[in-house]
Parts: sequence; C-alpha cells; structure tokens
Amino acid sequence: MIVEKKRESKKNIKRKKIIDSAANLFSRKSYHEVMMEDVAKMSDIAKGTVYTYFNSKEELYFSIMRLRMEKLTTSLKEKIKDETSSIDSLHSFVIHLYMFMMKYQDFFLMYQKESLKAENELCSELVALEVELKNLLAGIIEAGKKENLFRNIETKFAVDLILGSVYGTVYRGIENNFTEQEIQKERERVFDFILHGLFYNTNTVSSLPLRNKTLVITRAVEQSKESAETFKHLGANVIIFPTLDIVPPESWNQFDSAVMGKAKIDFIIFTSAHAVQMFIMRCNELNVKLDFSRMKIVAVGNKTAAVCEKNNIHVDIIPQKFSADGVITELSNFDLESKVIFIPRSAIGREELPEELEKLGAIIKSAPAYNVSIPSNEKITANLEKLNQSRPDLFIFTSPSTFENFLQILKISEPVNYFEKFDIAAIGPSTKTAIENKGLRVNVMPDEYTIDGLAKAIVEYYK
Repeated sequence: MIVEKKRESKKNIKRKKIIDSAANLFSRKSYHEVMMEDVAKMSDIAKGTVYTYFNSKEELYFSIMRLRMEKLTTSLKEKIKDETSSIDSLHSFVIHLYMFMMKYQDFFLMYQKESLKAENELCSELVALEVELKNLLAGIIEAGKKENLFRNIETKFAVDLILGSVYGTVYRGIENNFTEQEIQKERERVFDFILHGLFYNTNTVSSLPLRNKTLVITRAVEQSKESAETFKHLGANVIIFPTLDIVPPESWNQFDSAVMGKAKIDFIIFTSAHAVQMFIMRCNELNVKLDFSRMKIVAVGNKTAAVCEKNNIHVDIIPQKFSADGVITELSNFDLESKVIFIPRSAIGREELPEELEKLGAIIKSAPAYNVSIPSNEKITANLEKLNQSRPDLFIFTSPSTFENFLQILKISEPVNYFEKFDIAAIGPSTKTAIENKGLRVNVMPDEYTIDGLAKAIVEYYK
C-alpha cells in the first residue's frame, strides 16, 4: 500500500513537471512550433516517458487548458457562494480571476492565444468550461441589475467588457513584472474601474461612502456576519475576525435560583441580544414560564429589543442612551425601593449597573446567563489568513473582551507597534477605555453605542 502511494506520488510529480514545462513552451511559442522533444528536454524526462502520460501533443495541450479552466471555475464558484450581495460577488469574481491568471501566467497566455484565434477551435469540453465561466459572471450582473445596483446594460456586452478589463490588466502586470505589492494594488484598481467606471448605478454612488476602505470587525461569531452586512452596504471591504464565542456559564445556580424562586421579579434588564437568547434557552430547559406582563422589561439597544419581541417578550423600556448610564437614567423615574430587578448577563459583566441600582433602593438579582471564550482554531484560521493577506484601514472593537481576545489570539505583546498604522473604532466608553489603557488612540467612538451608530461615526470620520 505504501509502495503504491509512493509510486503514485512520483507519477503525479512527473506529470506536473511535464505540464508546467509544456505550458511554458506553449505560452511563448505557437502550437505548431512546440515539439514533444522540446517538452521532454525542458522537463528533463525521456521523450518515451512523456508519451506514457500523454498520447499526443494535442492531448497534452488540451489537458493543460482543461486542468486550469476546471480549477478556475471551481474556485470562482467557491469564492462567491457565500457572498450576500451582487457587489460582493462581483468583487470576489474579479479579484480571484485576476489573481488566478497572475499566478498561472503561462496558462493565461495560452488561453488568450486561443481566445484571439477563432480558427483554433477548442475541444467541446473546454468550450463548455469557458461558457460556464461567462455564465457565472452573467448571473452576478443580472442579480445586480435586479437589485438596481448595476446599470441596465446588456449582459453579454457587460461580461465581455469585464473579462476584457481583467485580462488587459493581467497583460499589464505580466509585461511590467509587477511585484506582489503592486499586484495587490492593481487588483483593487481594476475592480474599482469595473464597478464605478462601467457598471455602477451612478444614482446610488453616494450610498457607498466607505468604498475602498477595509474594516476588520471583531465580535462574536454570529454577530460578526450581521455587523459585516451593515458596512458592506456602505461599500466597505469587511474582514470578519471573531474574537468571542458565546458559551453557557460555568454554573447556572444563580440564574436558576432567580427564575425559579418565589420572590416576585419587578424588572428584567436585558443588556444584550445574547442575554435574551441564553435566558430563553435556559428557561426552556427548566420548563419555566414567567409572566412578563407582570413585570417591566428593559432592553438595552434596538437589536436586543428586537430579539425580545421575536421571543414574545414585550419590551417596556429602551433607554435613549444604550449604556449602564442610560438604564439608570430611565429607571430613576421609577420608585425602586425594595423592587426586585433581575439582570441576566455576561459572566464578566461590569458591576456599575447593579451597584447604581442598589443605591436607588432596588434589590438586585444579577446572574451569569452566558460566558465568553476565544473561538476555536477552526473558526479563527481562515479569518486569520484573510487578515494577514489584507491591508486594513480600521479595526472595530465592540467590547473590552473583543479587544483583549484579539491581542491574545494574535499574541500581540506590543499593541502600540501593531496598531501604529491603523485607525481604531470603539463602540462605547468602556471599550474605549480598555483600548486607551494599552497606550492606543481611539479614532472613532459614536454617540449612540450600536453598530448603526458606529457605522455613521465611521462614515463621518472618513469624510
């Protein structure tokens, strides 16, 4: 078994060597000028051995073309499958196509020769792959037109125009022998040209105030995707880098005692959507049904309120200021003397809110409803790769934990050096303080401590 695997591995290495050598020759010479003897010599493999892998020059030629085209179409599908808007899909398509052709330059030059010479008919399988590539792009364009993001341009014309723009840019990169840094800049230039110079609906250009900006969002795994959409709709390139995972608390004892106890609960304060979700989950596990109509429900933030309403919990109070101060300001309008206030919250929640409410005479039952941990390596690896390959403009931190965990995940011992060339946004005062305590400057903090508020502040900052 091991011997067979080694033999197969050697065969694959030889086959790759032949293909790479032939691709190099075919890219520099015409099809008729390349001889199998040339391929054998360049790959340092006997001519007879070359024929054991490929029966003819034609088979070798089309094998190279088909292999690369299959890899290209498959990888393009993979890149765009999770994109949620046609602009993001177009971005992924253009960038990946450009990078693929720059990586496999020999194939690109071969492909362009065939594309430009109608008398050299490709095999039907190769033609089908080319059609599949164009259909993939056509689907993106049609979706963009339906969303009123792209101009009402004829789709086939648009496909040819986009591909021509990308291929022309690849030629430019090959001819000028671009460095890796130049390639990174060029790929964004060509996308910007395609999107805003050719196809973007000029009536809505002003709705993309963050275009050409790359933002890094550090939140919990589930929250990151939702938050990313807010910034993508403003034109930003978003790197999702989750630094938190929401898990049950180490012990449910305090929580269970509060919801199953005989004492009447007068107020429940939900400080986050996570608190609501974990509250519902645990009550269901305990088969506890609270009568929310007999108490006041406070939700900090519209997202938190929306999760409450979704779970049939009517919200009575949404503080104008989404913070502990905002809650205290709202509840100071009530007589809290001997009133029982239940706060299901993070296990590492701050004590400011319970302490201030106690000063107003309330009886506080504060219990961990969830804990935060660092996401698994599986959840981090792909995002870490994206971060390392990009040049962010701004890092967004939505809690002290997201910041501290980010430092821990990346093993950053000198935060000042790491963030020297980046802008930093903090969602609220406690996060800002945690960042500043490390000697860093926070460039953006909104008046409204929400993702929407943060988005407005970031747009204003980059104006």
